Amino acid sequence: MEKKVLKNRRLRQILHSLGFSCIGGAIFLQVLVFMDILRKGYFMAVESNLFILSVEVILTFFGLIYFFYIYRWFLKSLG
Repeated sequence: MEKKVLKNRRLRQILHSLGFSCIGGAIFLQVLVFMDILRKGYFMAVESNLFILSVEVILTFFGLIYFFYIYRWFLKSLG
Protein backbone atom coordinates (compact mmCIF):
# COMPACT_ATOMS: atom_id res chain seq x y z
CA MET A 1 0.00 0.00 0.00
CA GLU A 2 2.82 2.40 0.89
CA LYS A 3 4.60 1.80 -2.44
CA LYS A 4 1.40 2.57 -4.34
CA VAL A 5 0.96 5.87 -2.47
CA LEU A 6 4.60 6.77 -3.08
CA LYS A 7 4.30 5.92 -6.80
CA ASN A 8 1.07 7.93 -7.11
CA ARG A 9 2.69 10.91 -5.37
CA ARG A 10 5.71 10.71 -7.67
CA LEU A 11 3.47 10.64 -10.75
CA ARG A 12 1.58 13.70 -9.49
CA GLN A 13 4.88 15.53 -8.92
CA ILE A 14 5.97 14.76 -12.48
CA LEU A 15 2.64 15.87 -13.96
CA HIS A 16 2.63 19.10 -11.93
CA SER A 17 6.22 19.83 -12.94
CA LEU A 18 5.40 19.31 -16.61
CA GLY A 19 2.20 21.34 -16.32
CA PHE A 20 3.85 24.31 -14.63
CA SER A 21 6.68 24.13 -17.17
CA CYS A 22 4.16 24.33 -20.03
CA ILE A 23 2.41 27.32 -18.46
CA GLY A 24 5.72 29.06 -17.71
CA GLY A 25 6.96 28.41 -21.24
CA ALA A 26 3.76 29.83 -22.70
CA ILE A 27 4.11 33.01 -20.65
CA PHE A 28 7.76 33.39 -21.71
CA LEU A 29 6.83 32.87 -25.37
CA GLN A 30 4.09 35.50 -25.13
CA VAL A 31 6.62 38.01 -23.79
CA LEU A 32 8.92 37.28 -26.74
CA VAL A 33 6.03 37.61 -29.21
CA PHE A 34 4.87 40.92 -27.75
CA MET A 35 8.42 42.27 -27.80
CA ASP A 36 8.68 41.32 -31.48
CA ILE A 37 5.33 42.98 -32.22
CA LEU A 38 6.43 46.16 -30.45
CA ARG A 39 9.70 46.26 -32.43
CA LYS A 40 8.51 45.21 -35.90
CA GLY A 41 4.76 45.70 -35.72
CA TYR A 42 4.04 42.05 -36.50
CA PHE A 43 5.05 38.49 -35.53
CA MET A 44 5.70 35.60 -37.89
CA ALA A 45 6.80 32.09 -37.01
CA VAL A 46 7.17 29.02 -39.23
CA GLU A 47 8.04 25.52 -38.01
CA SER A 48 9.10 23.24 -40.85
CA ASN A 49 10.09 20.23 -38.70
CA LEU A 50 6.98 18.05 -38.36
CA PHE A 51 8.25 16.29 -35.21
CA ILE A 52 8.91 19.57 -33.37
CA LEU A 53 5.53 20.90 -34.48
CA SER A 54 3.79 17.74 -33.20
CA VAL A 55 5.53 17.97 -29.82
CA GLU A 56 4.58 21.65 -29.54
CA VAL A 57 0.93 20.88 -30.29
CA ILE A 58 0.85 18.02 -27.77
CA LEU A 59 2.45 20.19 -25.06
CA THR A 60 0.01 23.00 -25.85
CA PHE A 61 -2.99 20.72 -25.33
CA PHE A 62 -1.44 19.26 -22.18
CA GLY A 63 -0.81 22.77 -20.82
CA LEU A 64 -4.38 23.82 -21.62
CA ILE A 65 -5.87 20.77 -19.90
CA TYR A 66 -3.54 21.27 -16.93
CA PHE A 67 -4.49 24.94 -16.67
CA PHE A 68 -8.20 24.08 -16.49
CA TYR A 69 -7.47 21.32 -13.96
CA ILE A 70 -5.59 23.73 -11.68
CA TYR A 71 -8.25 26.43 -12.15
CA ARG A 72 -11.02 23.97 -11.23
CA TRP A 73 -9.06 22.77 -8.19
CA PHE A 74 -8.53 26.39 -7.11
CA LEU A 75 -12.24 27.21 -7.39
CA LYS A 76 -13.15 24.10 -5.38
CA SER A 77 -10.72 25.12 -2.65
CA LEU A 78 -12.42 28.51 -2.31
CA GLY A 79 -15.87 27.08 -1.70
